[in-house]
Amino acid sequence: MALAMTDKVLTEAVGPSEGAARLLKQIVLVVLGVALLALTAKVKFAIPPSPVPVTLTTFGVLTIGAAYGPRLGFATIIGYLLIGALGWDVFAGSSSELNGREYIMGSTGGYLVGYLLATVALGMAARAGWDRSVVKMALGMLIGSALIYVPGLLWLGTLNGWDKPILEWGLTPFIIGDLMKLALAALIVPALWKLIGNART
Repeated sequence: MALAMTDKVLTEAVGPSEGAARLLKQIVLVVLGVALLALTAKVKFAIPPSPVPVTLTTFGVLTIGAAYGPRLGFATIIGYLLIGALGWDVFAGSSSELNGREYIMGSTGGYLVGYLLATVALGMAARAGWDRSVVKMALGMLIGSALIYVPGLLWLGTLNGWDKPILEWGLTPFIIGDLMKLALAALIVPALWKLIGNART
């Protein structure tokens, strides 16, 4: 069944809705979103033998997708990736020695591609009104998480060889933590809607 994407997303329900003020609001939201992603990427810890660290970035990606909608969310992730590609230390494992395009082409590259897919999917779900229901938002977050893992695992397998324990490196260490992040993100957006009231048109 096709989604009827006619609803406002959270960021459209507050602040200016037209003209130059709306454009300025969108620019500010993109900047804040990029800053949030950079911050959450640095909250991390390693789970050997996985080459991919556990971070809060998926929480940021899923929340931005749901709150910003597909277009603004996509623009925010693109901004984040572009800044990272230029060498800024905004990724989980980037450093002065490993950054930019070299980092993007490494072990986490597929997950970065997945961020784009997940953001658009969550934005579309929000446009369909899923962001007002915890259950529907949780389902959307689960779909978004899958869209992050699929290219991430494909990238790991292609990069390192399919004879390696790809699922052990890129999936199983993260399941419990990601389910917790997913649940938190699924609670936050509907709760924010309740705070601002029914502002849909």
